[in-house]
Amino acid sequence: MARGDGFFKTGGAAAWVTALAVPALLALGAFLYLDGVRAQFRLEVTRAAYQDDLAMLDNIRRDVGVSRDTLDRVKALESDSTQSDRPFIVISVAEHRLWFKKGSAVLFTTRVATGTGKNLETGKGGQRWKFETPRGRLVVERKDVEPAWVPPDWHFVEVARKKGLRIAHLEPGKTIAAGNGVVLAMTRSGVNVVTRYPDGTEVPIEVREGQEIIVGRTLVIPPYEANQRKYYGTLGSNRLYLGDGYGIHGTDVPSSIGHDASHGCIRVRNEDAELLYRLVPLGTVVYIY
Repeated sequence: MARGDGFFKTGGAAAWVTALAVPALLALGAFLYLDGVRAQFRLEVTRAAYQDDLAMLDNIRRDVGVSRDTLDRVKALESDSTQSDRPFIVISVAEHRLWFKKGSAVLFTTRVATGTGKNLETGKGGQRWKFETPRGRLVVERKDVEPAWVPPDWHFVEVARKKGLRIAHLEPGKTIAAGNGVVLAMTRSGVNVVTRYPDGTEVPIEVREGQEIIVGRTLVIPPYEANQRKYYGTLGSNRLYLGDGYGIHGTDVPSSIGHDASHGCIRVRNEDAELLYRLVPLGTVVYIY
């Protein structure tokens, strides 16, 4: 008889309770430890931001292993990483606030909107998206004026679901019948989605957010290269692009500021977006926690 089997036979119910309780207590301890680590991380980032401790912020970023810098941007920043007077941005997702600092001075602060944290799925085995603002260290890679929003597929999935519509992708070289000999098609140049009439006349379709292309009970998703896949005004007047589709930008829904309302980007009021565009240099580090 194995020594372990003897333990359970002689110990009876008490032995089984002990065997089951120990792993549970270990798991609970691990959970509480991780929760404490997360709380300490948030506290350290907040303290570092207010105390202008750039070294601490960099150490925190390295400790959690998050760096979203492009390789070129990392190389560019490494040369001046010792300069304590370079400006930087700190964004608190929980507090919905942005600070732009240089040295010990807060140059600008404002409220923001951040990701909802919600999930969207297309069905079993289909695509899945989580709309959260990324934490970590990012960099201002580009500055845009009157930026166009090119909605990802999830936008059309959301709209179709709300309106109870089917989805169809308009592929280059293909058409979608709209009835009475009328079809939707791409122009030969591949620039516009047009309504093509039986006599050959082509009329570009006008779109904007909330006015997508719908034929019957089908929502049509234009190709990425089409003008009909570009929405102007949705992102406001200016954007600080942070890479991977994320940015700090204006909004056409100012009432969303101060809430979990975006699909991951950081929204600010349009006047704040214009000011940040003027104030923030390319290559500025952005800490999000």
